[in-house]
Amino acid sequence: MKITDLMIKETMIMDLKATTKEAAIDELIASLAGSGRINDPVQFKEMILLREAQSSTGIGGGIAMPHAKTRAVNEATVVFAKSAAGVDFASLDEEPAQLFFMIAAPEGAGNMHLRTLASLSRLLIESEFIEALMKASTPDEVSALFDAKQAEQEAKEKENESGSSTKQAPERVITGNPASSNFVVAVTACPTGIAHTFMAEDALKKKALEMGVNIRVETNGSEGAQNVLTEDEIRRASGVIIAADKNVEMARFAGKPVLQRPVSDGIRKSEELITKAMNGDAPIYRSEGRSSGDAPAGNSSSIGGKIYKDLMNGISHMLPFVVGGGILLAISFLFEQVAGVDNPLVKLLQTIGGGDGAFHFLIPILAGFIALSIGDRPALMPGMVGGYMALNSNAGFLGGLAAGFLAGYVVILLRKVFAGLPKTLDGLKPILLYPVFSLLITGGVMFYLFDPVFSWLNEGLIDILNDLGTGNMVILGIILGGMMAIDMGGPFNKAAYTFAIGVFTSSGNTNGLMMAAVMAGGMVPPLAIALATTFFKNKFTETERKSGVTNYVLGLSFITEGAIPFAAADPLRVLTSCIIGSAVAGGLTQLWNINVPAPHGGIFVAALSSNALLFILAVLIGAVISGLTLGLWKRPLKAN
Repeated sequence: MKITDLMIKETMIMDLKATTKEAAIDELIASLAGSGRINDPVQFKEMILLREAQSSTGIGGGIAMPHAKTRAVNEATVVFAKSAAGVDFASLDEEPAQLFFMIAAPEGAGNMHLRTLASLSRLLIESEFIEALMKASTPDEVSALFDAKQAEQEAKEKENESGSSTKQAPERVITGNPASSNFVVAVTACPTGIAHTFMAEDALKKKALEMGVNIRVETNGSEGAQNVLTEDEIRRASGVIIAADKNVEMARFAGKPVLQRPVSDGIRKSEELITKAMNGDAPIYRSEGRSSGDAPAGNSSSIGGKIYKDLMNGISHMLPFVVGGGILLAISFLFEQVAGVDNPLVKLLQTIGGGDGAFHFLIPILAGFIALSIGDRPALMPGMVGGYMALNSNAGFLGGLAAGFLAGYVVILLRKVFAGLPKTLDGLKPILLYPVFSLLITGGVMFYLFDPVFSWLNEGLIDILNDLGTGNMVILGIILGGMMAIDMGGPFNKAAYTFAIGVFTSSGNTNGLMMAAVMAGGMVPPLAIALATTFFKNKFTETERKSGVTNYVLGLSFITEGAIPFAAADPLRVLTSCIIGSAVAGGLTQLWNINVPAPHGGIFVAALSSNALLFILAVLIGAVISGLTLGLWKRPLKAN
C-alpha cells in the first residue's frame, strides 16, 4: 500500500488558518469529517486530546503528528496540512509546528495501514524530505513527493536485503557496521503504537549507522511486538534502550544495563541513548523488580502522582469484577422481585456475581495489583494474600488498599536488604527469599495491626453511613456528584467512584446509595452539553452542534468523558456549569433515598434502582441546570 492511498488529496490543507493548537486540531478534524473519513468528530477529538494529554505529538523540527485509533474512524486516513506562520503545538523543541499529519486509524482493521503509517513516520526523519514538503504548494506536489520518496525507500530496503551476507530473515538484519564489536538493543513504544513508535525506531537505526554501532530495535506498535529481540541478542548487547511511554516486557533484560526513557528521547536524543547503552552507562535491571536507578520511562511524576498511578492500577484490574459481578447481582435483584429468593436463576446469578463469585475477588485483586505496580511481580502474591486477609477480617476496602501498598513497599525494602547478598544467591531471590519474607512480613502486619485497625474503621464508616440523617446524606451526595464533573475521568472523578465502590462492596443497607450519586453525577456533563448545543445553537459551531448530539447517547450510558472536548475548549464555563448540575443530581439521589445496585450502565440499569423514575428525574434536573447555565453563560459566536 502506498502512503498516498491514506493521504488523500481531498483532505489536504495547504494553508492552515489555525493559530492555536486546539484550533489546528479542530481544523484537521473538520477536514476528516467533511470527507466522511470519520463518523463521530467528538469522540475522535476526545481520543486525540487524551493522547495529547500523555505527551505532545509535536515531535519537533516543525512537525506535529496528532493521532488516534478509535471506532470513530471509518477508514484509515492521514490528513496533511501546512501552516506558513506555524502553530505553537507544545512541541518537544518548543518551536512552532508547520507540517501536520493527523493520523486516523480505525479499530479492528488489518495491519496494512499500520505498516504504511510506520513508513510515513520513518520518512519524516529525513530533513531534505521535510524541506521539500515545506516548499510544496499543491496536493499534487505533496502526493508526488511521497510517492517518489516511498519508492526510493523500498528500493533501498530491497538492496539491503539482497546485499546482506547474513542468513537471517530481513526483519532480523542488524543496522550498523558489521565489523564493529559494539552492539546494543532497543525497544520503542508509544501509548497508541501508531507514529512515535516507528519514528523512534528509525531515528535510533539512523544514528547507530552514523556512529558505526550495531543495533536491533523491537517495536511495540498497535499490532503488538514486532522484530522481537532474541535471548542471544539481549545476551550479547552492551546495553538496552527502552524508549517507551507504556509498559513493555522487562524481565528478559535482567542483569543488563537498561536505559528507560520516554519515546520522544528515542527520536530527539538517539545519539545520547546509544552512547550510554554502548558504554553500559545505565542502571542494572533486576528481574524481580525495577532497576536500581532510573524510574520507569517517562516517570517524572510527584509522590502523589505515583500513589495515584499505583491505586489506579489496582482499581482498573478490579473494575471488571465490580462491573460484571455487580450487574449480575442487580439483575438477580430484579428477578427476585418476580420469582422470589428461592428461584434457581436468582440463586445462580447471586452465586456468580456475589460473595461466592466475582465479588469475592474484589479486594484481593485490588491489593495484588496495587502491590504489583509498586514492587513488580514479587509483590503480587503477598498483596493478594493481604487483600484476602482484609476481606476475611472485615477490614474491607480500606484494609485492601493498605495491604496493597504494604506488600509493594515491603518488596522494595527486601530488595535493598538482600542487595548485599552474594551474586550466587541472585537466583534464589525471586523463587524463595522474596516470596517467603514478603508474605511473612505482609501477613504479620496485616494480622496484628492493619486488620484490627481497618476492620474497626470500615465498620465505623458503615455505621456512620447507616446513621447519617437525610441532610448529611444529601451533602455527601452533592460532594460526590460534583466530584464526578470536576475532571471528567481524572483523579477527582476516580476518587468519588472509588469511594462509592468501597461502600458498594461493604455490608450494610447503604449498598447502592453512593453509587446512585456518582452515576447521576457522571451522567450529567455529556447530557448538559447535548442540551446546550441543541437549544443554544447560536453559541456553538456547526461541528460542535453535530457533535453534541452524540453526547445524548454518551450521557445516558454514563460515559462522562464525552464532555471532555467541550471542557478543553472552554474549561471555565463548561466545568463550572457541569459541576453545579452534577452536584444537584448527586444530592437529589440521596434526598430521595435512591439505591442503584449496579456500578455501571447509566440509563440501562435505571430499572434496577429502588426508584427508576426518581433516578431519571434527578439526572434530568441536573442536566437541565447545567445545560441552561452553560447556554446562558456562553457568548454567541458573533461576539467571540
